[in-house]
Amino acid sequence: MGRDIGETRFTREDRQRYREKVKRNLAVFRQLLAEGRFETQRKLIGVEVEFYVVDDDGEPMMINAELLSRLESEDFQTELAQFNIEFNLAPHKLIGTVFREIEEELQTSFAFADRRAEELEAHVAMVGIIPTLKDLHVTIQNLSANPRYHLLNEQILEARGEDLHLEIDGVERLSLQASSIAMEAAATSVQLHLQVSPEGFPGAWNAAQAIAAAQVAAGANSPFLLGKELLRETRIALFEQTIDTRSEELTAQGVRPRVWFGERWIDDIVDLFDENVRYFPSLLPEVDGEEPEEVLARGDIPHLPELVLHNGTVYRWNRPIYGIARGKPHLRIENRVLPAGPTMIDTVANAAFYFGLVRAVADLDEPITRQLSFSAAAENFRAAARRGIESQLYWPGVGEVPASELILRTLLPLAHRGLDTWGVDRKDRDHYLGIIEQRALKRRTGASWQVHTFRRLFDDGTMERDEALVETTRRYLANMRSNAPVHTWELD
Repeated sequence: MGRDIGETRFTREDRQRYREKVKRNLAVFRQLLAEGRFETQRKLIGVEVEFYVVDDDGEPMMINAELLSRLESEDFQTELAQFNIEFNLAPHKLIGTVFREIEEELQTSFAFADRRAEELEAHVAMVGIIPTLKDLHVTIQNLSANPRYHLLNEQILEARGEDLHLEIDGVERLSLQASSIAMEAAATSVQLHLQVSPEGFPGAWNAAQAIAAAQVAAGANSPFLLGKELLRETRIALFEQTIDTRSEELTAQGVRPRVWFGERWIDDIVDLFDENVRYFPSLLPEVDGEEPEEVLARGDIPHLPELVLHNGTVYRWNRPIYGIARGKPHLRIENRVLPAGPTMIDTVANAAFYFGLVRAVADLDEPITRQLSFSAAAENFRAAARRGIESQLYWPGVGEVPASELILRTLLPLAHRGLDTWGVDRKDRDHYLGIIEQRALKRRTGASWQVHTFRRLFDDGTMERDEALVETTRRYLANMRSNAPVHTWELD
């Protein structure tokens, strides 16, 4: 959710100073680009995984502080609610057997966290939204103790001027009012980071936007919320609505949402930061003491804390990241569209599919921006969130086809080509992309498995709804711990 915040109250003067400082940061950012200061050679990737902390029945447990104290590792951090934690994997070079190495490290860290959780009679779980979640779990009292979460909650509601309204029409319908952003904690995700050069950023970001729908279709894992079957990737609508600072009137006026797919292809990395400054007022206007012009003038690299903080409160599904490593600034794309789970091997397969596709689509002879309208990419994203692997997606030269067919016939060959260009080990390439292939062939994802299992338990009257959700979750957690890819999970 971002860096820690020191202030607990902000004045109008704070907001004015912050706005001016963000603009100064952006001017210095432009200067860094103009002077060619950015890292261009290191092709690194990173992975962040969010977990639920649950009991044997999959019911969320409010013990993340106790669990983190037992883990004693900076790689594990708090997340929004007391039933969430996050794991951050160290960056890896995108070459050779990187995906095999990432799976081993993720699985080792997951097993370590689960062992420590068992000491508290708990488990860690990877799932977009746990089917057993109830409204009593997602209250302001269950936010994590870190002050930044409570401050963010306060600022979002203050900017909105009224309670949040959550309304999702899917297989069933959910409509409710919320007096805090705690519901957002229900949505756990995997974030994929790709370091790129300034020159390569626009092409890579545009490619990431173009393929976001295919990622969601192949990786959907969030079909339930508060006991109702909604969308195959309900997490997307949930996040958009729980971090919405707009009133009904502002929405009608066309004010941009904080959780945003975007509205156009870009030509330059600066386009995204320009939009942040132009369209979005501050949420957390904390002003740092750094004077970026002075830092740059003496030959050092400024951290641009206001620009970074502001960027962190605009929740793009593909977010630009400015960072510094080894004394040199770099740029990353943070891909945020995927849910957590179902297993680590599935997570790594999703990553291989994404990194391969981004490279191949960015390298197309005819840029994707000349072949696919941005509105079509956005419509694809919505369709994939609604129906997952069963959705119909549009792709240039192919037309509108089932997502499974698009993945099998068009996108997997591109992903293979992209991973070859990165220099990924061919055995690993075939192994992980083969998992995506089998999902598409069987039309089985975490979401479809959950729905099928629940329906078999509930529709025939064997169990009441809550019992069926608990049993579905128990079976899901058992399969998750096996690390067998979801397409191999039995359908009873």
